This record gives sequence, structure tokens and C-alpha cells, in this order.
Amino acid sequence: MSDPHVALFDASVGETPAERNFRRELDAAVTAFKVSESEFPECPGADGSWPYDAVVISGSQTAVYDHESWMETLAELVRDLHELGVPMLGVCWGHQFLAQALGGCVAAMDEYELGYRRIERYDDSPLFAGMPAAFVAFETHSDEVLQLPPGAAELAGNETSCQAFSLGPTFGVQFHPEYDLETVRTVTEGKREGGVAAEKVDAVLAEATPERHADTEAAKRVFENFLSVVEREALTTTAD
Repeated sequence: MSDPHVALFDASVGETPAERNFRRELDAAVTAFKVSESEFPECPGADGSWPYDAVVISGSQTAVYDHESWMETLAELVRDLHELGVPMLGVCWGHQFLAQALGGCVAAMDEYELGYRRIERYDDSPLFAGMPAAFVAFETHSDEVLQLPPGAAELAGNETSCQAFSLGPTFGVQFHPEYDLETVRTVTEGKREGGVAAEKVDAVLAEATPERHADTEAAKRVFENFLSVVEREALTTTAD
């Protein structure tokens, strides 16, 4: 197939680097929709047709259990797309949102997970093809997936929470493989106003160096692997 066409559902609120970061990392045609402002693509046709080959859902400053009107619309859409077998990848908030929309449970954590963290793979999923058994990625979240949707497989985790899951061609990753160093620093600094202890923010900022951020390079492989899944799904559909 030619370059896949990805619908980016930008759930971030206000002006953020989310779209820029995903466009940089996705080797595909990308059409962005600011879903947090109720900007959505057309619904799938009655015959199951849809103009996009895949979906990526960004992070957000909201909680998936806030149940705002745009979230309800998004939940209906992703459930329809999942039923149609459209590959989807949720990142951080997107990971939590997909898990909840498809029957899982998300709840607040006791402590913010913020900083560069080690993640262990539990499964030989195509999402992690060619990646080490353990890798480093940047984390920033205060909610977690407590229960996966029925039939889902947990793909990775750490001592804090579930870090990845799959359900058919739908995937979620709790970490941020799209973050560049500038985003890491900006997001971390912003946590001071979000109630994170100054000592913790300072410690994460001190670790946010070019050398340390280079350790996250392996995590970015999930985008290449996801697009490989998209291509395989497209070939399977064509063959059918």
C-alpha cells in the first residue's frame, strides 16, 4: 500500500506540541482532529468504509472519567472503528481512553508517575517487534488502567502500572514515545501548578538531559511497528 493515512485524534487541551510531535514521529500522511474541541472526522459509512487507515489518540490534560460531551462522542466513534477492525494506537490518555471505551477500568493513582522510567515487555506483540525486553520511556500520568477490556492482553508494565495492551489491532501505551526533550522539560515544569512536589519536579528536570533522553530512542519504535500492523491489516482486508 502507499503511505497509510492516519487520523490523529488530538485530545490535548489548548495549544500544545502534541500534533507537532506525532507528525514528526509518524511516517505517514496525517490528518489531525482537535477532538477536545469537538472536531471529528466523518463517521464510517454504512458499508464500513472510512477514509483513514488508522487512528492515533494523543495524551490530554483531562481525565478519561470526566465524561465530557466530546469524550462521549469519541468513545462511540472508537468503538465503531474497533468493530470495523481499524488499527488504533492510544498514547497515555489515549491508552486509558481506549481501555475504558472498550470495557476496561481507569482510576486515579496514589502518586504521580513522572520521569524517565524502565518498562518491561510481557509479550512478543508486533507493537514491540525489534525492541529490547526492557526499555526506557518518559512518563507523566496520575491515572492508570486498573482493568483491561475483556479479551485484551497486557503487553508491558512496570512497578507502577500497566504500560501497554492490545485488543486485536487496537493498542495502548501509557508512556510517551513521541516526546522530544523540549516537551519533556515544558510538561515537567508545568507540573508545579498541578500539585506535584517541587522536589520531584526539580529531580526530573535535572535528569532531562540530551544524554538521558537518548535512552528513549528504542521506545519510538512503536510508531514504526504500529504502521507495519496497519499495512498488514490493509493487505489482509484487500485479500478478503
